Amino acid sequence: MKVGLVVLGGVARRPEEGWVPCLHWLIERLARRHEVHVFSVYGARRPDQYRFFGATVHHAGARPRRLRTLAAIMAEHRRAPFALLHAFWLLPQAVIAACAGKLLGLPVLAHVAGGELVALPDIAYGGLLTWRGRVWVRLALSGASRITAASTPIIDILRARGYAAEQVQLGVDLQRWPVATPRARQRGTPARLVHVATLNRVKDQTTLLHATRRLADHGVDFRLDIAGGDTLDGAVEALARDLRLGDRVRFHGYLRHEQLYQLVKGADVHLLSSRHEAGELATLEAAVAGVPTVGTTVGYVAEWAPEAAVAAPPRHADALAEAVMALLLDDRRRLALAGEAQRRALAHDADWTARRFESLYAELASAATRKGRDR
Repeated sequence: MKVGLVVLGGVARRPEEGWVPCLHWLIERLARRHEVHVFSVYGARRPDQYRFFGATVHHAGARPRRLRTLAAIMAEHRRAPFALLHAFWLLPQAVIAACAGKLLGLPVLAHVAGGELVALPDIAYGGLLTWRGRVWVRLALSGASRITAASTPIIDILRARGYAAEQVQLGVDLQRWPVATPRARQRGTPARLVHVATLNRVKDQTTLLHATRRLADHGVDFRLDIAGGDTLDGAVEALARDLRLGDRVRFHGYLRHEQLYQLVKGADVHLLSSRHEAGELATLEAAVAGVPTVGTTVGYVAEWAPEAAVAAPPRHADALAEAVMALLLDDRRRLALAGEAQRRALAHDADWTARRFESLYAELASAATRKGRDR
């Protein structure tokens, strides 16, 4: 089957230039059994094409990127027809895929995995923030033959807007991110906390650091490792200094995946402070590595709490700190949460994700064939 994936980016030539791990894992698996072409709207300064784990990547390059991406899809379809198009994230990928699907008579699968369905005006975040964004979201959803999303909170939002959707978790590659048994904490040693996210407004490291200040004020001995690139020009590190967190907090910046694994695996608790998540990979990776998550009521934390995660309201540093303290004082509960989180993450790993999408591809292709015969 020939499949066209439409993505915003995350498929650069080298990992340090920006890979999205769950996309990489999915593409690699699909390319073993199908002819896969990946159309990336961003990620290169000029048009480019190369092989990527068995697939062919097409970069739009120069502006107008959306029109160039659409033209590239149509040109590749003329060389040999696609069976379907699959868009990851709605804006603008699913809009481009919907246009191409309409013009070429192809079914379109759209996966919602970002902030397309929210509006957070105070940080200028979300697909529904402007009238133009709302129009694009409606076009993307109405132009999709099937819709999927990573977590139940997003499924609920879609259903409330009148769209049927199926949950498909973008799972972890267990070969590249191995399973680790949850381990008990060593008494008398500092609690090891980890936070994995790009430093930006929606990940809300401001609340994270204020929560850790509360931990310090209550006498909790801890070390917090923060891994992720900085988009805020040092503002988060400056806040850590202002809060007198000193050696308690370490900023690692961007880490390669194997380095990140060792950091997460060694932690006692993974912290999530986001204002919004559609299906955060960090929570899944922490679970596979045997580490439970204490976080805000978004994404998988909202879905899994209270059996497999601990949830606190967004932007509430006191509640986040109290949840962490309670869990550090009850190691039996911490291990139980870690075990249940790991069970859920392993049930929907990267192999499962690929199989589920392939099943949807077969359904869409079969329906398109029947529709063509009826015509």
